[in-house]
Amino acid sequence: MTPLSSGKKIQLVRHGEFIPCKTAFIDTHTPGSDKKENFTIIGSGVSESSDQHVHIVETPGFNIGAAGQPPQCRNSLHSHHTAEVFIVLKGRWRFFWGRYGLAGEVVLEEGDIFNIPTGIFRGFENIGQSYGMLMAILGGDDSGGGVVWAPQVVEEARKHGLILAETGKLYDTQKGESLPEGIAPMSPLSNHELAQFGEPSAAQVVPYYVARYWDMVALSNPFPSKVIGVNGMLKDKPGFEVDFFTHFTQVKQYNNLHSEVFITTEGHWRVTCGNENQILSPGDVALVSPHSQYQVEPSVSGEASLFRVKGTNDPAGPTWGYNSN
Repeated sequence: MTPLSSGKKIQLVRHGEFIPCKTAFIDTHTPGSDKKENFTIIGSGVSESSDQHVHIVETPGFNIGAAGQPPQCRNSLHSHHTAEVFIVLKGRWRFFWGRYGLAGEVVLEEGDIFNIPTGIFRGFENIGQSYGMLMAILGGDDSGGGVVWAPQVVEEARKHGLILAETGKLYDTQKGESLPEGIAPMSPLSNHELAQFGEPSAAQVVPYYVARYWDMVALSNPFPSKVIGVNGMLKDKPGFEVDFFTHFTQVKQYNNLHSEVFITTEGHWRVTCGNENQILSPGDVALVSPHSQYQVEPSVSGEASLFRVKGTNDPAGPTWGYNSN
């Protein structure tokens, strides 16, 4: 875990100050995926482009990012070695998975959360009527070594001038770039490697890895609802835990052993830590340093909701199959 070095107990990134990267991944030029934007809020994430801006470099044991896409824009099939959790901040989204994206799917609405199992290819698309935004949590300080793309995604990208090097860096031949001498393209997955990726059905995934907004609201009175964790709605140990607060949640003082991150989804919230005080609006991300005493509460009346991501001592690693243990 990288130590935080700003000297502040609360580090805040405003949603309106998110800096997008439109060249982050190998499908940047692929029709249907060429209009997406990638945001890296905390930690370096898994971007394959040196153009990616990172708001807070230090990592608290996990990474926080975001994906923004206009209607009908798709994120191509890929996988990670550690957890990938999505929170729908804005819009309506369809998630699909499997070698060709046909094994199963689920539609998520605003406020829903999806703890995608490791060991499967997954993709998602904005099926709403306006620009949509997903917040993302990636397990581990280094996010498990980047992205593993389905072979057809790599092949399609090559047709549009993009080559991924064995180093994980992206080269755009449309800009005159080429692989440096001595650097080879990323090796394609072998048939044996492809056979290791699961093809679970929606019935095997959705009940255990998806939590709906209104279910979390119902469980948030008087204490925060436990969403991801050993005792959570979604029982898992991905290297972090996720809790959910609403305007029904009792206000109290908290003491944190590990770094914690707040992601506001509805309303406005006040986070107080010693002499520091920050007001969070929808989409804002706040990082509270470890060994702090703080209080979090709605700052105005009305509906309010917020996710808290807490670091743990559990190693970031595969999560698929945890529910059967």
